[in-house]
Amino acid sequence: MSLVVAATTAAVSLVAATPVLAASSGARPAAPAASRAPIPLPIPLPLPLLDHRSEGTGFPDLDDFTRTVPAPAHRPARDRLTVTVTGSGSSVTDGTSTLTCHPAGGNHPDARRACAQLDKETHWGKDTFAPVPEGSKCTMIYGSAATAHVSGRWAGRPVDAHFRRTNGCEIARWQRLEPLLPHPTS
Repeated sequence: MSLVVAATTAAVSLVAATPVLAASSGARPAAPAASRAPIPLPIPLPLPLLDHRSEGTGFPDLDDFTRTVPAPAHRPARDRLTVTVTGSGSSVTDGTSTLTCHPAGGNHPDARRACAQLDKETHWGKDTFAPVPEGSKCTMIYGSAATAHVSGRWAGRPVDAHFRRTNGCEIARWQRLEPLLPHPTS
């Protein structure tokens, strides 16, 4: 009989024998079954991990019951983005820069504030870099000739987003990510 089956059988036997043990000890008889609180189930035992020695046999090795598996080392993926800006009206902000966050770094001109803004705009279940939804009603305001391409990884997800300032929705999307994206001077 395996260790798991034996432990489960013993736990079920103990739970079933509880009313008999209480009666033989002189305790008051238990209340009718309908009014009693539910009997807690036994604590589940972890199942062993099978290794190459026990593959295909259907039975785990004895070592599998005694071996402990270390928890995986949790190392969050480092956020790294490449930002390419053109047409911003400034030779300082036009070009390609890299941004790493947690901790802030790279050659982005304002890495600390850019990471803080990205953290602020990141919400579970929402794409921080999502395009303006198709069919959105946007004001016909021209912001500038500035364009940007952001690629890399953010919050463990791949990023490949294009930005422009051709209408009110696109301008608002750009401004939401400033200072990752520079404020255009033209």
